[in-house]
Amino acid sequence: MIRVLRYYAAERRYEAGDEELLGGWHADGEDMVWVDFDQAPKGRERELMAQQFQINPLAIDDAQRDRHPPKLEWFDNCFFLLLKGFTAETDSIEFSVVHISFFVGRNFLLTRHALRSPSIDKVIERINRKEVSAGKGPAHLCYKIVRTIIDRYTPIILALESRLEALEEQMLEDPNDDLLAELVTYNSQLKKLRRIFSYQQSVLSELPRSDSDMIGEHGRHEFQDAYEQMERLASLSALLQELTRDLIDGYISISSHRLNNIMKILTIASVIFLPLTFIAGIYGMNFENMPELKSTYGYFFVIGVLITLAAGLLAVFKRMRWI
Repeated sequence: MIRVLRYYAAERRYEAGDEELLGGWHADGEDMVWVDFDQAPKGRERELMAQQFQINPLAIDDAQRDRHPPKLEWFDNCFFLLLKGFTAETDSIEFSVVHISFFVGRNFLLTRHALRSPSIDKVIERINRKEVSAGKGPAHLCYKIVRTIIDRYTPIILALESRLEALEEQMLEDPNDDLLAELVTYNSQLKKLRRIFSYQQSVLSELPRSDSDMIGEHGRHEFQDAYEQMERLASLSALLQELTRDLIDGYISISSHRLNNIMKILTIASVIFLPLTFIAGIYGMNFENMPELKSTYGYFFVIGVLITLAAGLLAVFKRMRWI
């Protein structure tokens, strides 16, 4: 699907539709167009981008790749920005991403994504409700989309922070394998998010420093805001990953401590019963000439020795604070 929004500068109005709105539009004119390639055929995407907007073929290749790290590249008539946003189905830290490509020129904005992007849908809805002005130019619309992408990240990261605090309390009360599995999952997902945020922070840091007319002074302030928000998310994801690792290490330490306590109890029991078993084994031998066997009080004497020995060992362990 190819969606087109055209802003008529002379009339100060916009119109939403399809490719037909591109008729009569010129790159050197004053009207602005936003073309959203939403799961459109790649051949048609390439044709429109190359012929209508003179987009560099190598940049089109990058935009159409299924996997590509975030990047920023400058051309004579536009700049190319590639970011990763959450898919429409993502509502937790177990996320999947959609690659969103932007081509931002003086009077055009092209967005391309192979999966549905809720961030772009939301900005279009806000334009229709007149909460976002299409007349402020392509760079402003690009910023609004970027900021909406960032805003989708934020609640999921903040929710994870609260969850980790709950897991920390649970770990001290009732550590179990399900808790460890959940922590390992969080660590893996945070590692991926941290990598994405790091790339996007680096990319967005270049836009506020640009002196390009395609961004303008106001646009530089807007992208500075986007950069600061992404920097905050990158820092928070790094902090949460470190906390997750600490919790995993803490879980392993607690489990090791519990295992050590169990082994200590088993060791104490073994040390106590070993001499008792040894004595019982001696008097269990079937020899005729064992003087103690004929003693009237031999049985009670041996039982007394066994009890005394066990009590003595328990006293020694208690003094050593093993029990």
